[in-house]
Amino acid sequence: MVCLPAVCCYVYSHPCHLNRASQYMGRSARRCRGCLAGSMDDDIQAGDSGAGRAARRDEAVRAAVEQGLVGAGSPVVGLLDVTGIRESAAELRAAFDAVVAPGTPVLHAFAVKATPLVPVLRLLREEGIGAEVASPGELALARAAGLGPEMTVLDSPAKTAAELREALDLGIAVNADNPQELDRIDGLMSADAGGSRSPLGIRVNPQVGGGSIGATSTATATSKFGVALRDEGAREWVVRAYQDRPWLTRLHAHTGSQGIPLSLLAQGVAEVYALAEEINGRIGRQQIDTLDIGGGLPVNFTSDATTPTYAEYARMLAAEVPGLFDGRYGLVTEFGRSLLAKHGTVVARVEYAKSSGGRAVAVTHAGVQVATRTVYAPESWPLRIGAYDAKGRVKEGPVVVQDVAGPACFSGDLLAEGRSMPVLEQGDYAAALDTGAYYFAHHYGYNSLLRPGVYGFGPGGEGGVVFAVVREAQTVGEVVAESGGAYVEGLTQSPLGLP
Repeated sequence: MVCLPAVCCYVYSHPCHLNRASQYMGRSARRCRGCLAGSMDDDIQAGDSGAGRAARRDEAVRAAVEQGLVGAGSPVVGLLDVTGIRESAAELRAAFDAVVAPGTPVLHAFAVKATPLVPVLRLLREEGIGAEVASPGELALARAAGLGPEMTVLDSPAKTAAELREALDLGIAVNADNPQELDRIDGLMSADAGGSRSPLGIRVNPQVGGGSIGATSTATATSKFGVALRDEGAREWVVRAYQDRPWLTRLHAHTGSQGIPLSLLAQGVAEVYALAEEINGRIGRQQIDTLDIGGGLPVNFTSDATTPTYAEYARMLAAEVPGLFDGRYGLVTEFGRSLLAKHGTVVARVEYAKSSGGRAVAVTHAGVQVATRTVYAPESWPLRIGAYDAKGRVKEGPVVVQDVAGPACFSGDLLAEGRSMPVLEQGDYAAALDTGAYYFAHHYGYNSLLRPGVYGFGPGGEGGVVFAVVREAQTVGEVVAESGGAYVEGLTQSPLGLP
């Protein structure tokens, strides 16, 4: 085992660029010897082809079986491709560097909700990526990973006074979601005679419409997020809010994520840019100096190809909203799924292979507890399934229509239904692909199923694969403790007075 590379693999200097109230972290890097991810320069030039990523994944599955990370005693595991994560971070930075004016402050803040794992956040930090957090827990994870306030943005529709106070004390950027929250910030700012170092702004809902998945469309007419710009009087309220508060220097919008086409994402950005221009024009100076355009790049779950790309999106924004990149505005992005999804794999042992109604069914240890969205909404969140034999090698042979089932006690616990693939037999492995975001890091405790261990992988010596612990597998004892094991008599003894 080796430790997941953090400071050891890339050594960075971080010159801070001050843009009025806003701080951003710049980056320069020098590669050190022995980096787990190999030559980053070569990887960037070559690009991350789907074939290369698939080959790394296949090697990692085989090595995980050989090294005992997954097997009879550990029947499900999550694997993260460290090389791929580094490449995605580099591609994101390069895509926007190619379109912004030289010297423009840019912060790419990873949406922590996508993969809330401290070693992942640390790895991204070393790649120059900050953190967008939406809860006290996510902020704590970002801080544990070593992310400073200048690399952190707080977004949430339900921030408490205590959360706001902590953010303002730390100097973390905050986007107010609604008028009541802005009133709360007013009170906190008034109570602190020295003000706050936090860059502050308002989140608006451009109400440009939804995509193909309602649950991930955040710019609909009735979205719970932000100030709805097309509601009567709302736009004028936003303008006055900035006129009355010189310390509001940011404007934020996020149109949605999976299921949102690039054209709709660009439309949402165009709306927030136009509003910033209007506000600055009404005030008579450039008070808004930073635009937070959210994230939302959708992920292709149908193949190993990365489509769309960050470069395609950045070029579209440059064409549709040219003033966005002319150097007058600093930029914040909040991508999540697109940075991690393609670089994660859930590998599960086939415990039993059976037949029901003439259809083959592979019963595995990966189901609703690691793939909740897929199980409950398979039409919106289908996953590709890779078939591997008992030694972790890519499975070949006759293709049959089969179901890949999970371990939970309800009939709908299926990773895939009616899927044509090489037949899975007892002791084989089924791999849920493209699961690096919103899957094994978001455990669902149905049937008190254990959280799987998560490991990062990269190339070792002589063509091998090495692994690093990201999160240990949960134990049965931990499940009992989390389920009130220390309070076994809590409902049968005083002070409740029950017999």
